[in-house]
Amino acid sequence: MNTIKILTSQAIPGMIVSEDVYTKDLHLVISKGTTLTDKIITRLEFYSITDFSVYSDDSNDNVGPEYVENTFYSEIKNSDSFKRFQKAYQNTVKNFKASIDNIVENNEDVDPEHILSDVSKIIHQCNTNIELFNMLHCMREYDDTTYVHSLNVSLICNILGKWLSFSPKDVEVITLCGLLHDVGKLKIPNSIISKPGKLTSEEFSLIKTHTIRGFNILKNKNVDERVKLAAVMHHERCDGSGYPNGLVSHEIDQFSKLVAIADVYDAMTCARVYRGPLCPFEVINLFETEGYLKYDTKYILTFLEGIVQTYINNSVRLNNDMEGEIVLINKFELSRPIVMVGDEFIDLSKHRNLYIQALI
Repeated sequence: MNTIKILTSQAIPGMIVSEDVYTKDLHLVISKGTTLTDKIITRLEFYSITDFSVYSDDSNDNVGPEYVENTFYSEIKNSDSFKRFQKAYQNTVKNFKASIDNIVENNEDVDPEHILSDVSKIIHQCNTNIELFNMLHCMREYDDTTYVHSLNVSLICNILGKWLSFSPKDVEVITLCGLLHDVGKLKIPNSIISKPGKLTSEEFSLIKTHTIRGFNILKNKNVDERVKLAAVMHHERCDGSGYPNGLVSHEIDQFSKLVAIADVYDAMTCARVYRGPLCPFEVINLFETEGYLKYDTKYILTFLEGIVQTYINNSVRLNNDMEGEIVLINKFELSRPIVMVGDEFIDLSKHRNLYIQALI
């Protein structure tokens, strides 16, 4: 059977992995012969695996069935507040694209105040952080463009900066870090980034240079130094397993560590052709079980606890189809809060066979 290399963003459940997949530090992520599931694909994104090999056959050319949208998200999409948010979001993407294209193609300087003004308009559409997170989950659909992803990352960075009690100036800087972290991808032909078929080794290597290219675009611009560092460091990991330089925790800029968290969270929770937005608690569980060495502990704990806090009193469905309401978080196991089902309180940290499957 023939094999082809694909981008992780092109992976679909049912594909069969043709080679062992390792991280840069030779940690085995998935083994040869593994049949991809949604959770395995999410795990690959978590480890920043950009590409891997699968067996090539007719089934790999199919995108699978369209997903049936979760009622939770479909109700949000039908709301007037979402329609207002969607309009502001789409206008911001349009304006942001024009601004960034001018920076990349015409070597114009960065105007932080102008770029951030549109982001503020989006934030002001939402009364709470949970509303902003839910809106973002509904906006992604299948659109994985650099502009949309960068806007999402900037909004998540904005929230995280506030949770960390940053000064207003630093909140602006971390928001700008999120907006510009992937600017280097615009120096790579879109025909390569979105190529549906087999990519060459040279094309894969080219995609991985976006961090250095981003830094080179920004290095002489009139922006905070931390914005420039975020462009080159957002794929570095505290355990040294990232790229391009394999830096360890004390060598990575603090704001770059925050962008890394927002970047991978957005990648893992976005909708795919075969499913709607991933339940945040699945992502939280992955961060808890495998992320504390890769991400700065004080930042990742604040981020995860903040997400869980936003979903207190939210209705959820467990994997056994029971429905209930989140009433209390477990500080030492954030993905397993206490859920009230009827008159019964179920502590998911003590019922290992149960977990939150979906928001409802």
